[in-house]
Amino acid sequence: MRQVRQAGLLERRPAFYAVYITACLLLLAAGWAVFVLLGDSWWQLATAAFLAFAFAQNGFLAHDAGHRQIFRSRRSNELVGWVHGNLGIGLAFGWWVDKHHRHHAHPNQEGLDPDIGGENIVYTSAQAGARRGLGRLVARYQGALFFPMLLLLALSLRVSGVKALMRPGYRNRLPEALLFGLHIAAYLTVVLLVLSPVKALVFIVVHQGLLGLYLGSVFAPNHKGMPILSKHDDSDFLRRQVLTARNVRGGRLTDLLLGGLNYQIEHHLFPHLPRPSLPRAQPLIRAYCLDHGLPYAETSLIDSYRQALHHLDTVGRGDQQGG
Repeated sequence: MRQVRQAGLLERRPAFYAVYITACLLLLAAGWAVFVLLGDSWWQLATAAFLAFAFAQNGFLAHDAGHRQIFRSRRSNELVGWVHGNLGIGLAFGWWVDKHHRHHAHPNQEGLDPDIGGENIVYTSAQAGARRGLGRLVARYQGALFFPMLLLLALSLRVSGVKALMRPGYRNRLPEALLFGLHIAAYLTVVLLVLSPVKALVFIVVHQGLLGLYLGSVFAPNHKGMPILSKHDDSDFLRRQVLTARNVRGGRLTDLLLGGLNYQIEHHLFPHLPRPSLPRAQPLIRAYCLDHGLPYAETSLIDSYRQALHHLDTVGRGDQQGG
């Protein structure tokens, strides 16, 4: 922390985020403008792909806001999250932030990390062994089914968000529910007004499917295939964060496409670190890890998928504990 602070890496980057916020809004505006101009055409499937990219970029911006990387005040970051999350793409920002912070506190730790709860994908042989019937069959072949299953991720996020917003104790329930509902109503209204029923259905399926596939493909390299910690593991913060995360090598295009999450180790050690500071922090943190005898996992995007799918296939078949 001392080295990162002395390097000025924790300082806010208002210019970067001013440009990025503007770009995200323009992506949404451009996508929907093209959608309206094209009218009732099968070319709208190309618009669906573009809007999937635009929605994902707005999701990455909401992620940064959830970690308070943009502004110092919680309220300002929440406003960005509500606009780009609830209103922009239909993501229940408060629900997602709570879930994501619990993941950051206990990455890949059984019983504590909500991202490895085993509801859809199993991460240990014990989870696979507890499955019965169709669930057991899906677990056995989850390595092959992983990317097809991601087509349902966007729908899953929305369903979970709606369930959370219906809970009475949800913080900021009214503004988030209003913005979330406005997104859903506006989305369906525009699509149904412009497209015939069949084309509208196909557009929604393609758009939401590609959005889920894109988001899931970004999240997959981060922790899948890395060590699973037991519920009672008492590793210190440094080891818990570094040993369970994997970086993805690449340049500026990779940084853009993966929303900066390719610097997963740096992000987990310093969640408040603004996204443009992550590449600058990497050599410092890599050297620090190696000096302390910690393996610094970094590989290509393709190899990260290979490792993740191998792990999912292995535990799905019950060959090892995955711990």
